[in-house]
Amino acid sequence: MALSFWITTTLVSIWLIYRFLRLRTLNNVEVNRQRLIQDLRGGEPLVDGESPPIFLGFFHPYCNAGGGGERVLWTAIRDVQKEYPHVICVVYTGDIDASKEQILFRVKNRFNIDLNPRTLSFVYLRTRYLVEDSRYPRFTLLLQSLSSIVLGYEAISKLVPDLYFDTMGYAFTYPLVHFLSHVKIATYTHYPTISSDMLQRVYERRRQYNNNSGFAQSAIWTYGKLMYYHMFAWVYGWCGSFAEIVMVNSTWTKGHVDKLWKTDSEIVYPPCDTERLNTLDLHNRAPKIISVAQFRPEKDHAMQIQALAKLFEKHPKWREEKDIELVMIGSCRNEGDEKRISDLRALAQDLDIDKYVRFEVNASFDTLVDYLGKGKIGLHTMWNEHFGIGVVEYMAAGLIPVAHNSAGPKLDIVTEYDGRPAGYLADSIDSFADCLDQALSLSEQEAIKMSSNARAAASDKFSEVAFTREMMRSLRKWLT
Repeated sequence: MALSFWITTTLVSIWLIYRFLRLRTLNNVEVNRQRLIQDLRGGEPLVDGESPPIFLGFFHPYCNAGGGGERVLWTAIRDVQKEYPHVICVVYTGDIDASKEQILFRVKNRFNIDLNPRTLSFVYLRTRYLVEDSRYPRFTLLLQSLSSIVLGYEAISKLVPDLYFDTMGYAFTYPLVHFLSHVKIATYTHYPTISSDMLQRVYERRRQYNNNSGFAQSAIWTYGKLMYYHMFAWVYGWCGSFAEIVMVNSTWTKGHVDKLWKTDSEIVYPPCDTERLNTLDLHNRAPKIISVAQFRPEKDHAMQIQALAKLFEKHPKWREEKDIELVMIGSCRNEGDEKRISDLRALAQDLDIDKYVRFEVNASFDTLVDYLGKGKIGLHTMWNEHFGIGVVEYMAAGLIPVAHNSAGPKLDIVTEYDGRPAGYLADSIDSFADCLDQALSLSEQEAIKMSSNARAAASDKFSEVAFTREMMRSLRKWLT
């Protein structure tokens, strides 16, 4: 009897909280929209008879990070602004330390993208700290995902859009947005929060422990972890099912998202500025190895330094090469990234190759293009990179890609084009060192032949024109 009363009380409490939050959200819709319109118009409200604009809300809490995901965001906004001047694009961001002007300046500086500030607004989220992975040493995926619900509520409580467009992959916000506002939900998913590859790794670890009786305690822990991941995957799939427009960035991501969400997503390859990069000269390239990636742990910059050291160990002639250099170009978001950069510098010193490694942190777009035009090789070491827009930039710029033999680079990017190879794939320090040696050993004529083929592949499949065509085809019916 007591249990029945407790369950009833709990359900009633949840229902009352839901009704309160929904009413509170809906009651402020017009007030918040009018306030935003006046901010954009310098205090001028809508006049009588004027059609209200459509509000397209981009949920992107790290919009100022400067990576490939941000290029997708800003390119999409630019394309919407060009085709639909009556649409107001709103970015939900946690970059509370950056003004609108500063963000737009960085977009121009990093991506060479011009945006119209008159139809673009920012809603600042002060609870972004809740989704920082450093806060949760245990049950990171679950706690980050649950915390994103709080972040999502802050977003729609400040502005309810006509179309909620998640461009970072916070699927746990979808049920909240649906039940509180009933607006349409779109997503551009760069990678699934959990994948069958993660489950397979844990499963293989469990089998390893089961075959060794001395690891009984670890086997029990691993089994528990496997159950936790399976439950999380089910909830994640349920949340994703609320999205009505589902776009993904690669074949690998589509496979996982479709399986988990029970959907049929559209592959929209991320945009690359192939037009400008295609103008870079392919001749007289220096033996520079260029790496373009945010300084995040999953990018595995340490493997790049270790691969360079292994290259020198297995092929000592390259240590004597005058101009050889590994140039690491990437954005630094926070103290965690700063520490990683410091650790990478220390690793290069420990391996006695620090004079061959250069760091270009938060480099401008012009600096990035300058290096892409100088180097010979583009290096990428992340395992299961969902897509790998940096690899596409290498190819468009005329660099020979040496990328990880998994996910996006393997399935979509560093594939044969016109019957010829477009680069190299590797999956270990040794194999990366060997691929670097092969690429560096190509004659200028051979290198130009491969880089020309890689450039043609990038321009054909991954241009901004191709992205705009596919992105707008998916959004068009909701914006007219």
